[in-house]
Amino acid sequence: MAKFGDLCNFLVLCILVGIVGSSYGSITAQFYAKRCPQAEKIIEDYVQKHIPNAPTLAAALLRLQFHDCFVRGGPYWNVPTGRRDGRISNASEALANIPPPTSNFSSLQTSFASKGLDLKGLVLLSGIVGCSHAQLQLNFYAKSCPQAEKIIEDYVQKHIPNAPSLAAALLRLQFHDCFVRGCDGSVLLNFTSSTKNQTEKVAVPNQTLKGFSFIDGVKKAVEAECPGVVSCADIVALVARDSVVVTGGPYWNVPTGRRDGRISNASEALANIPPPTSNFSSLQTSFASKGLDLKDLVLLSGAHTIGVSHCPSFSSRLYNFTGVWGKEDPSLDSEYATNLKTKKCKSINDNTTIVEMDPGSAGKFDLSYFKLVLKRKGLFQSDAALTTSATTKSYINQLVQGSLKQFNAEFGQAMEKMGRIEVKTGSAGEIRKHCAVVNN
Repeated sequence: MAKFGDLCNFLVLCILVGIVGSSYGSITAQFYAKRCPQAEKIIEDYVQKHIPNAPTLAAALLRLQFHDCFVRGGPYWNVPTGRRDGRISNASEALANIPPPTSNFSSLQTSFASKGLDLKGLVLLSGIVGCSHAQLQLNFYAKSCPQAEKIIEDYVQKHIPNAPSLAAALLRLQFHDCFVRGCDGSVLLNFTSSTKNQTEKVAVPNQTLKGFSFIDGVKKAVEAECPGVVSCADIVALVARDSVVVTGGPYWNVPTGRRDGRISNASEALANIPPPTSNFSSLQTSFASKGLDLKDLVLLSGAHTIGVSHCPSFSSRLYNFTGVWGKEDPSLDSEYATNLKTKKCKSINDNTTIVEMDPGSAGKFDLSYFKLVLKRKGLFQSDAALTTSATTKSYINQLVQGSLKQFNAEFGQAMEKMGRIEVKTGSAGEIRKHCAVVNN
């Protein structure tokens, strides 16, 4: 029997080619009516059985984010059949022909026209992307748990003023959650002896994460009101927003309806979370793989305006850049580097000292971070990388020359967009009773 992934690839290919229509004369509806009359029914039944349990699988295969639209409320269309399989496959042709998410209008028009698709086809097919977000909505719990968001907000407003630095940690927690398996709360899961699985928590990028007990406290308060209704994934998203607001930062909409994932692997966290040593190319690739563009990269990096880091995240820039002992990163302001070495990270082996990411303004959500980046005083190599691209550097200059109000609004839009990455909705995943463990 063919593997599920192979079947999905075949099905997706059929659907895509079928959209092009009647230009292929030998393709007809019910092509297999005589030779294999149950073929389409078998495929349909298989899809309806398995896709609801893994609705994001189709999107991963299709790269146009079909998600579960075809089997869960999306449109139906005729799929003429009779195609034969090709014998040639070249990576270079895929790179040349598939329009990337960074495409501008001109390149999209050219790309679609080369496949016999007009501007109407471009608009309609682009609309399919929206299907994956259909089940996230504002006030998702309005009927099932009407006090949920108020309970979360009250908890945050009560506790964050006593530990304001936690706001940045909770914001970072959502970022690390969404970049691995989507925004599904998988970063919260503990190791269990039953599975012997090392979860995301223990991965190097997550070893300095904080806020887990805070999330547990919020979950306990919500469960007391509405047991088994509100997901941990939604709590992470709402807490991140509400914590930033308490510190004087922006408010943004948080559509809800996410469900919790049941899988968490340390190896996936290491592979998907961009490290602070990232260069521009790797940052661009990492963000694009999550449906985020260069503007999102700049705006979300702006979260570094609050919070702190530890020396290991940037000490190589001070002591052994590119693996050469005694070499400093030339992209780092020399005076700033000296200050860090003499007053903060006095040794490359320092694993405990805390350093503000936005010195002098680490508790305030403002534009100071971007101003420091332009002065070559960004703490991380990934901060400096933002100035190595004309596009991202231009975005930074626009933000610095603009108003804080504008940055706040655009940051909120980027956060809402990030909060939609590969979400589980409907019957996918579960609603955990305790955020650190999957349900029995």
